[in-house]
Amino acid sequence: MKLELTTPALLFSTVSLLILAFSNRFISIAQLIRTLHDKYKQDPDYASLLQINKLRKRARIIRDMQIIAVSSLLLSVVTMFLLFYDLQDAAQIVFSASLILLGVAMSLSIAEMLLSTNALNLLLDGEEESKEKNNDYFRKWLISKYVFNR
Repeated sequence: MKLELTTPALLFSTVSLLILAFSNRFISIAQLIRTLHDKYKQDPDYASLLQINKLRKRARIIRDMQIIAVSSLLLSVVTMFLLFYDLQDAAQIVFSASLILLGVAMSLSIAEMLLSTNALNLLLDGEEESKEKNNDYFRKWLISKYVFNR
């Protein structure tokens, strides 16, 4: 198969959009970490600490996704130079590496999404626990009001 100069150029828009999405995710997570960290300093609780640790892991994964995606983009540029100088075999190898890196970045994106889902479940479990405690207090209050005040 012969690579054309436009083939690696097609990755520019794709990888650029991926990098933008990864950056937005990173910014959101960084803000969440700051908010949770402030909350944890005021009122230390185990659930906040677990969320901070999961968010820290997600931030590392997103950083790695960004580095790998930028590396993929860089290899696409190298591929275009190789094609410009008519080094077809080298261009195919470098472009293959670029595609592999892009696949790795997207695989890490899936892993990060799974972690995100786990973090949401942790948050929702904490809410359910809180509701159960409130329901227990309410039940005890009802019992004390209606059973013992007769």
